[in-house]
Amino acid sequence: MSAVWKRGRRRDYISDALSQLTGWVHEGDCLKRTLPLDDTEHAVLTERISVAADTFGVRPHIRRLDGRTQIQLCAGDNGALTSAEIGMAARVEAAYQSLSQ
Repeated sequence: MSAVWKRGRRRDYISDALSQLTGWVHEGDCLKRTLPLDDTEHAVLTERISVAADTFGVRPHIRRLDGRTQIQLCAGDNGALTSAEIGMAARVEAAYQSLSQ
């Protein structure tokens, strides 16, 4: 099945990608996700994110707050989200899903 592109309409790839990434929010020049994880799951996910971040060349901001893990992926120096941040969000989501199974 292929996508139908309409003339005169510019596709917003961030919105398209976010429609596939449940729970991620686009705010300004960042993608954000909050996950309900215990301390062990947080440690495992943080390690997986660290490995993937090196591959994508992205610096995620991860913090632990009130039993939740907050992840923020922000645009680089150019001020616009790229496929690297989108790909990283997808990788984080896959790692999270593998923890919750």
